[in-house]
Amino acid sequence: MNDEEEQFMRPRVYSCCKCRNQVCLHDDIISKDFQGRHGRAFLLSHSMNIDVGQKEDRQLMTGLHTVADIYCSDCREVLGWKYERAYEETQKYKEGKYILEKAKIIRDNW
Repeated sequence: MNDEEEQFMRPRVYSCCKCRNQVCLHDDIISKDFQGRHGRAFLLSHSMNIDVGQKEDRQLMTGLHTVADIYCSDCREVLGWKYERAYEETQKYKEGKYILEKAKIIRDNW
């Protein structure tokens, strides 16, 4: 396999903007149309190499949610949050999902 073929076979990943720790796969993105504290954000089904903080109720643009900030497991940079609970029925699909802010992650391996 040549370098170009090998590059094509590797999964596309996003990494922490500070330390380059891999935090999610491109394939885990559910939506790119979310808003974070610092601008645009991705909604993801899964994230890796992160630590989950304390749960707290937060009033977001779409209503009241119980969320927990997520941190890079290497450098502790806050990358976004995890939806623990949605109080409105129309928002229940977010439960257990992750928000990663585009300003806090970079593309890696692509």
